Amino acid sequence: MSLSTHVLDTSIGRPAAEVPVRLEARGDGGWRPVVDGRTDADGRVTGWGVEAAGVYRLVFGTSDYLGPDAFYPEVVVAFRIAEPAEHYHVPLLLSPFGYSTYRGS
Repeated sequence: MSLSTHVLDTSIGRPAAEVPVRLEARGDGGWRPVVDGRTDADGRVTGWGVEAAGVYRLVFGTSDYLGPDAFYPEVVVAFRIAEPAEHYHVPLLLSPFGYSTYRGS
């Protein structure tokens, strides 16, 4: 399975570059980190692999992008992977006072 995300800054209509993103998996002991990185110049992180079905979350360090006084200093998006062989795309639309997400393609 491959996982990707795309962070778009809807307040300026452009990709959000250099946003820290961490993928975590839920297990018996709580959440554990799987991989981390930063969005590229086009606001994307691609090619992360996940081998098992389960519940995961993406943790976006939005204060690194929006600044230290960001209303949302962090955005956490939890989701379920049912079919590990499929591709999952989880975009984040971000602005200073709001965000939204959906399952993309």
